[in-house]
Amino acid sequence: MHLLPSRALLFSSPRFSSSSLSFMANFSSVPPKARLRGVVFDMDGTLTVPVIDFQAMYKAVLGEEVYLSVKSNNPSGIDILHHIENWRPEKQQKAYQIIADFERQGLDRLQIMPGAAELCGFLDSKKIRRGLITRNVKASVDLFHLRFGMAFSPALSREFRPCKPDPAPLLHICSTWEVQPNEVMMIGDSLKDDVVCGKRAGAFTCLLDETGRYTSPDFADVDLKPDFKVSSLSEVHSLLEANFDLTP
Repeated sequence: MHLLPSRALLFSSPRFSSSSLSFMANFSSVPPKARLRGVVFDMDGTLTVPVIDFQAMYKAVLGEEVYLSVKSNNPSGIDILHHIENWRPEKQQKAYQIIADFERQGLDRLQIMPGAAELCGFLDSKKIRRGLITRNVKASVDLFHLRFGMAFSPALSREFRPCKPDPAPLLHICSTWEVQPNEVMMIGDSLKDDVVCGKRAGAFTCLLDETGRYTSPDFADVDLKPDFKVSSLSEVHSLLEANFDLTP
């Protein structure tokens, strides 16, 4: 967790006793909370319930043998978009079509993640901005906004390049909001995409780990770890109040 430098408090009034000054000196050594001015969310698996069978999608794109090989070399997850970006055009087009078919099937089962609406209401009450970055297509983002009536702005889909885990989309949102990255938190369910994007940008990061999959030893030695980890979005409300200055 990022902590800002502590600021000394000076008391010169004679009405303070030595014991009071000692107490205040100790109190003043507690670093102030970092100010939070915006939260950027991932969509699939974070704001919406996971409905895409990514393992089946990766196998369909890569083939069983290549999938197993790539998976063994990438324990934190497969970056399928990065993997296919240098394929020859006709092969790449076929891969994108397979991915789009899986995503289209997912749209029919789109559900809001428990706690998402309440968390967004809390952020709105504190006048904290809400943004969205997804590797899904713009049509999915548009449907999400339409179906659940929750507006995120900016809301960047994979048409924005480069996409996560590159920090570019998050830095773009910070620039649009005219805030510093260390005044923003990135929340997502992917260590390799959301956390890496946030950490590279210089933002706070919160990993949503509903199933506890990231407690596996496979993830113990990853270079970029989240500042916070929760098992549900309902935990984020109290986490923000405890660790950040939420003054509008």
